[in-house]
Amino acid sequence: MPIHILPPEIASQIAAGEVVERPASVVKELVENALDAGATHIRITVQAAGKRLIEVTDNGSGIPAHELPLAVERHATSKIAASQDLFQIATLGFRGEALASIGSVSRLTITSAVAGAASGARLRVEGGHPARVEPVGAPQGTVVRVEDLFYNVPARLKFLKKDTTERRRIDALVTRYALAYPHVRFHLVQEGKTALQTSGNRDRREVLASLYSADIARQMLAVDADYEGFRMTGFISPTSLTRANRREITFFVNGRWVQDAALTAAVVQAYHTLLMVGRYPMAALFIEIPPESVDVNVHPAKSEVRFRQRDRVFADVQRAVRRALLAHTPVPEMNTQLRWTPPRGGETAPTPDPAWDMPRQPDGTRPGHAFPEHPPGPDDLPAQPRLDTGRVPLLRLIGQVAAAYLIAEGPDGLYLIDQHAAHERVLFEKFMAQRQDHIPSQQLLEPAAVELPAHQARLIEEQLSLLEGLGFQVEAFGRNTFLVRAIPAILSGLNPHAALRVLVEDFEEDETPLQNQLETRIIARVCKRAAVKAGQPLSPEEQSALLRDLENCASPRTCPHGRPTMIHLSVDLLERQFGRRGAR
Repeated sequence: MPIHILPPEIASQIAAGEVVERPASVVKELVENALDAGATHIRITVQAAGKRLIEVTDNGSGIPAHELPLAVERHATSKIAASQDLFQIATLGFRGEALASIGSVSRLTITSAVAGAASGARLRVEGGHPARVEPVGAPQGTVVRVEDLFYNVPARLKFLKKDTTERRRIDALVTRYALAYPHVRFHLVQEGKTALQTSGNRDRREVLASLYSADIARQMLAVDADYEGFRMTGFISPTSLTRANRREITFFVNGRWVQDAALTAAVVQAYHTLLMVGRYPMAALFIEIPPESVDVNVHPAKSEVRFRQRDRVFADVQRAVRRALLAHTPVPEMNTQLRWTPPRGGETAPTPDPAWDMPRQPDGTRPGHAFPEHPPGPDDLPAQPRLDTGRVPLLRLIGQVAAAYLIAEGPDGLYLIDQHAAHERVLFEKFMAQRQDHIPSQQLLEPAAVELPAHQARLIEEQLSLLEGLGFQVEAFGRNTFLVRAIPAILSGLNPHAALRVLVEDFEEDETPLQNQLETRIIARVCKRAAVKAGQPLSPEEQSALLRDLENCASPRTCPHGRPTMIHLSVDLLERQFGRRGAR
């Protein structure tokens, strides 16, 4: 095939593939245009997850009637005029591609009016072909209506995610921009229901409550750092509030939402030694630096940036977050007392097992026990059957250490057991056993009202029937609010608020609606939240019960997430460590 120039409509569709990836991309471009126009009120209406309709209305400066045809041409912009302007961009948009790209893959209608004009103007674009401008009556501002997105590019339409995922992306996008621009009133309506509405009163913590919940918004720690050529404000989570991934770390640079691995790494590094492995903080941080110090002309969707002094920005972010974190985290007092003290007067020492005070039998065991108190000598050691690597032998409880681990003796050595991981396994297998028939529910004395962010609430609404099959009784109760009337009986001690939020977190991480193959992962996540925690002292009876339950499990050596529940120290290893045998 000879070299030739592509027709304009094909070139526009190729360009649209870089800018308009999904419905959320359209919302992003139109919201940014509204913000650049100085809007203080932005309304977004979405139908069919954005495939049927996306309408963005603003009260900004508007577009003059004679400029409307130019606005939908490629590389037409009012943001820059010369090449040097690319090195000090102070607006969100500047490429002049958004409206042209959107118009080439949809049926686009723009209605706009400027202050002082006798009337407004309307322009329709279908598949990249604009019609004539029509005069209409309209208030100051702009209304952009995008219908039948990707109608002429069916392959793009086919590969969109499920409607639930696309709606959630739109919810998250608008909420984050509302957080970055608290002086602007945002109103998001999806499928005829209000998903987000902010007051525009400049209170970011109020928007945080919409993004997460009122309880989480109260716990978030404020960040306010001002260094030379660098200013950062926003919120970070305390060490008690974490997530299983980095998705809740959000950055805005000069008002632009960006995704930067180095900035995220700086936040995570600031929490170093303060969080468990595999847990990550939540953060919403807003960086202001001179426009000439950052290059935003890197990615077609303008979601990535490059800093002139990357290492310095990294260090400033890490330092600001660490200082804010330590300022709100009390320094623990050092306990100079030993953890173990002998019983004082009036206290009773733990009662030993009577069988262990009785003489050993000829085979080296105590009555009622299947293994010797002390390992016999090499000459007396009987041949022992090979242990099943999946099951554990009968264990004798010795005690608890650091309020986190159980110590037990087995016929082949010492076992250190993680009480949290072990309890996870026990709860999980009990839950799965009940699931075969019918999971019994425990009615709550008073229904618990749980408020969720819009993007999470929609997930719960669509999965109420499946939750009922898991033993939950949840019903909608107003906008983004649910009543929890019952939870599985096996989890009767679990906070219903925490249970529902854990389920939502699982939906988000899997990024697919709940199906039968996902129930196991959801059950495992709920059991993780319900299990006893490290640092929780257990009575001798509770320790023994946990040990017996673990012995009866089908897979006792790992928790449902694959983490080991126990560490085995063999007799041979102990003897070599104490020098009773030579090193091999």
